[in-house]
Amino acid sequence: MAALGWLTPRRRSATARSVLAGEASAEAARKSSQPEADAQEPDFPVLGDEKAAAFFDLDNTVMQGAALFHFGRGLYKRKFFETRDLAKFAWQQAWFRLAGVEDPEHMQDARDSALSIVKGHRVSELMSIGEEIYDEYMAGRIWPGTRALAQAHLDAGQRVWLVTAAPVEIAGVIARRLGLTGALGTVAESVDGIYTGKLVGEPLHGPAKAEAVRALAAAEGLDLSRCAAYSDSHNDIPMLSLVGHPYAINPDAKLRRHARSLDWRLRDYRTGRKAAKVGIPAAAGVGAVAGGTAAAIALHRRRR
Repeated sequence: MAALGWLTPRRRSATARSVLAGEASAEAARKSSQPEADAQEPDFPVLGDEKAAAFFDLDNTVMQGAALFHFGRGLYKRKFFETRDLAKFAWQQAWFRLAGVEDPEHMQDARDSALSIVKGHRVSELMSIGEEIYDEYMAGRIWPGTRALAQAHLDAGQRVWLVTAAPVEIAGVIARRLGLTGALGTVAESVDGIYTGKLVGEPLHGPAKAEAVRALAAAEGLDLSRCAAYSDSHNDIPMLSLVGHPYAINPDAKLRRHARSLDWRLRDYRTGRKAAKVGIPAAAGVGAVAGGTAAAIALHRRRR
């Protein structure tokens, strides 16, 4: 991996691994640049403001359900793991969602499981599969309202990045298909195009997302006070708090309360669903309850 010459110092709000994960993701994202498409205007984008950009969380913000779960479905279809593993991780993710907390030991187990299956696979293989899975499971789950918000930023001449815990390669596929600038995602180490089974830093989650946005903004010469960020989850409050224009999109209960207390703008594209009150991703269905562990879902089966 190339040296990260523009890395910023560690901050007290994030661990060293969060900073490393964020900055590695930002470096990967800078390699992507894609064209624009058509859309509607939201409240914020300012035409011609080269110092402004927009950062969109993916799961339940841009897309119904979790990208990793949909990716896991595609890998299951391709015999990457077994049915019993799907059941185990679906239940584990349901507990995460209902309890509203993420146990560090469980998260570590999921992370190790995810890495065990990608180890030894080529990056190009996973990207090719990701293209197919996008068409099979993801394309029809994009929220039109959020897509229009992203397009409005593009139409104003601003750059737009996805920011997600999904692998950066898969996030890049989604960003490219949506015509966005690129994606910040979890970076798995690879050597000569083959996954080693290790992460660079940690999953791009919580504080690590904020570090990725901060690092990318520094590298690209952006003014965060003129940037916008969009998310459904209270876990992304660090990222939302970085920018001058935070939006709560399809928010969970904690984010809704926080957004209202700070007079942040809210958008909700769900209809007739109350699941968000207990932290379950609305409009995702029973299957997507397994969403946030997609890496794990795909990934618990040990290579034999």
